[in-house]
Amino acid sequence: MTANKKNVPFKPDPARWRILIVLLVALFMSLVGVSIVNVALPSIQHGLHASQSDIQWVLSGYALTFGVVLVSSGRAGDIMGRGGLFLIGTLVFTLSSVAAGLASDATWLNAARFVQGLGSGLLSPQGIGMIQQYFRGAERGRAFGYLGTVVGFSVAVGPVFGGLLIQLGGADLGWRLTFLINVPVGLVTIVLGLLWFPRPFFSHGGGEGQAARPGGSLLRSLDPVGATLLGLAVLAVLFPFMESRTAPITWLLLPAGLILAYVWVRWERRYARLGGSPMVDLNIFSISSFTNGTLIMTLYFLGMTSVWVLVALYVQLGTGRSALEAGLFGVPAALLSAYTADWAGKRVMRYGRRIVIGGILLALLGLGSSMLIALLQDKGLVNIWWLVATLSFIGLAQGLVISPNQALTLADVPLSYAGSSGAIMQTGQRMGTSIGIAVITAATFATLEATASWAIAVMVGFGVVALVVLLALAVAIKDLRDRG
Repeated sequence: MTANKKNVPFKPDPARWRILIVLLVALFMSLVGVSIVNVALPSIQHGLHASQSDIQWVLSGYALTFGVVLVSSGRAGDIMGRGGLFLIGTLVFTLSSVAAGLASDATWLNAARFVQGLGSGLLSPQGIGMIQQYFRGAERGRAFGYLGTVVGFSVAVGPVFGGLLIQLGGADLGWRLTFLINVPVGLVTIVLGLLWFPRPFFSHGGGEGQAARPGGSLLRSLDPVGATLLGLAVLAVLFPFMESRTAPITWLLLPAGLILAYVWVRWERRYARLGGSPMVDLNIFSISSFTNGTLIMTLYFLGMTSVWVLVALYVQLGTGRSALEAGLFGVPAALLSAYTADWAGKRVMRYGRRIVIGGILLALLGLGSSMLIALLQDKGLVNIWWLVATLSFIGLAQGLVISPNQALTLADVPLSYAGSSGAIMQTGQRMGTSIGIAVITAATFATLEATASWAIAVMVGFGVVALVVLLALAVAIKDLRDRG
């Protein structure tokens, strides 16, 4: 593995907090863009006369390109310069938001969403890598804590802000505004990045801990074969979970994806033996904190992301509330998530994995109490709005798990692989999210069909989530023991 230059003392960049502001503004934009679209889907379907499959791809197309390019773009940032690729990703995201807002039909919109996912996939791993690059020790924990606060706040305001824009703009203009609102934010981000990011924006073989081999070509350092193999593997694994309802034959891609992943591992090892610079140094998986943390994140997202999908379905279809009301159920939880992410970020280096374990336990408490509320509501003993209180435990958990786990997982990874290793963790999140939503919603609807009871169906869904989260808890306890 390429080592850091430990003999060179780390000197904090005086501009690091301004750099963090730029990163957080762009990441806030991309996260709000995701949550706003969820609220806008009915208006999009009506305004563009789109089919159900078209609407599914408004979400899936973005998620697919985002997941496919994450690791290769993270590695490119490690080698070519993270600041420059971050600005390019922000520009692509902004321009594709314009295209989405001006879409005249569903095909145009979905093409714009594919490109938007590409832009987000370019900027996101650079953000993680630059936090690794510019912050150390307790400051890094605080920086990841601020990132978690932004995540929580964006999740809270996205659905409500989207509903407000749709209400103000009307049936046709409203959903367009949910995309166009990204444009001023993106432009501000680009201007601030041009002013505050260190020069040069691009470099080859130095300046950011890049791991390009001396004398090696840029193309060889980027490992195009490895990038292609991993991109195809991620595509083959994700695609069936996104399209299986309309085309069951796509499940045949799943074993192909696993084979491609195996071929990719063999290629990366061979490429390293031949003196090349692989896109992922597989030796990072020998760092137990990285391997355990990535597995925790994958399992946590596999389970917990489905919670808000189940809540939205249950509140609207099971109890007859509006989409805006369904969005309000998650606001206190998201705000609590923002608070605990900041709290945990200041303490993660002191308490370590114990914070993550405490967060997972709170998530299990929130799941169990929410199942109880669903049961009591079905019997007419409590009001459905009691879910706001029980979901707040899940909000507390989000802030205690996600950002602290990122900081702990990447703490021992060499800077030369900060972007690609962070992107591996994010790819695990993306795969966990896609697989979890597909499997857990399928279990929920199967229960609904068998029992004709939304309360029982959502309890089964939450129960499956809890089983997955218990696995994440087991890995977190193992990691705590590994650390002694």
